[in-house]
Amino acid sequence: MFIKPDYNLKRIYDIDLEELKSKGIEAMLFDLDSTLMASKSGVYSEQMQAWLEKVKKEFFIAVVSNNKNEEYISKVKAISDFPTLFCAAKPNPQKVMEFIKQHNLTPDKCVLVGDRPLTDILCGKRLGCRTILVDSVTADSERKIVRFVRFLERLSIRR
Repeated sequence: MFIKPDYNLKRIYDIDLEELKSKGIEAMLFDLDSTLMASKSGVYSEQMQAWLEKVKKEFFIAVVSNNKNEEYISKVKAISDFPTLFCAAKPNPQKVMEFIKQHNLTPDKCVLVGDRPLTDILCGKRLGCRTILVDSVTADSERKIVRFVRFLERLSIRR
């Protein structure tokens, strides 16, 4: 199976917010681990916090994560001043679609941003959202085996 994200970017900070607005995007749904924060850290970097504040001025934003760890979920919710959906079961779009509808959104007005083609991007495609694939926020410090697995997963992307 080949998956083609609408945008394939090196860094999350490379997202062109003005272009998304011009295409009618009103909401940005973000994967959490390795997309907005270092995996399982439960902390947004200062740079990410500043960027999210900028994004919130123009878009509805939310986290859509597969994470099921209750302690971790509580930690993230405590530092997030936007809606969060955990146990999302991506790439199955059902729970994410319910979440979108709860917030009076439609998929054509949303973009799903994530670091994993086979969960985040596939889910977004199945929803009918635009999709943005970004590299991990910790790409420079990830172990070699993790980088290799990411390389293998990206072979599923049609460029």
